[in-house]
Amino acid sequence: MPEEGLVWPGMLLVATDSHTTTHGAFGVFSTGIGATDMAAVLLTGEIWFRVPEIIKINIRGKIGKGIMAKDIILYIISQLGTDVALYKAIEFDGEAVKELSLDERLVLCNMSVEMGAKATYIRPDEKVMEYISHTNPKKYKKFKSVKRINNINSDEYEFVYDFDISELEPQVALPHRVDKVVSVSQAVGKPIHQALIGTCTGGRIDDIKIAAQILNGKRVYPSVRLLIIPASHKILQKCIELGYMQTLLDAGATLATPSCGPCLGAHEGVLSGGEACISTPSRNFHGRMGSAEAKIFLSSPATVSASALKGVITDPREYL
Repeated sequence: MPEEGLVWPGMLLVATDSHTTTHGAFGVFSTGIGATDMAAVLLTGEIWFRVPEIIKINIRGKIGKGIMAKDIILYIISQLGTDVALYKAIEFDGEAVKELSLDERLVLCNMSVEMGAKATYIRPDEKVMEYISHTNPKKYKKFKSVKRINNINSDEYEFVYDFDISELEPQVALPHRVDKVVSVSQAVGKPIHQALIGTCTGGRIDDIKIAAQILNGKRVYPSVRLLIIPASHKILQKCIELGYMQTLLDAGATLATPSCGPCLGAHEGVLSGGEACISTPSRNFHGRMGSAEAKIFLSSPATVSASALKGVITDPREYL
């Protein structure tokens, strides 16, 4: 929806997907609802919500080499747990958030639902407005003429958490929980059979770009399947134009249809019993990518790419 110019600051957006919180990166109140609720929304144009309490998460410090939004959000989930934000909204702020690209901010907001978040929010800035100027010029002109107010009084937050990521290592979520997270140095050497870069938390241009940087001129480990699943057709087209896809294909990657499939095992390349996969999607529960006896490790596209080269979980920083 962002690519089609259907998302802009100030919207209230619902969709039948728990990761609808993604759109908070645009200053949108967005949340997932069930099919029955959606039928009522389509019929009436209305839905009932309780106004959620707000948790503020400040992310401070300089983003280190090899660190991506996936590493940051996995670390935060590991520290706060999977139920800290049940029916609560999360606002992300801090200099590290401002430094992130829009692609990376979408990952932060997307995976906040793994903490139970009803919605997430990042205050719209010039990066958002620049994006909207291309996807929806009419809305951009309207926003340029309106004074935007982004302030929330500090006493309106239920909790405020501060994270300094200056010393953060790349992170890996171990099977079969999103909050069972360790630094990559504690997971190095675990063997893998498949590496997957794609979906809504790992299939955007920034993600495929860093994979191409790491794999450029190299070959995937002989016993590893590397799957690339762009998040959309437009992203696939752009990555072809930029040469990223050719680099990845030359490295031995397999390109699959742009889609959302790995999170529910509906993709090309489901796992067999006993196999292990390091993956960029948002969940690693039993059976999410095929056999319930398979193991799924979650990490950033950088860590997945480095691991695909060695056949074991690998710290990406040695390739950057």
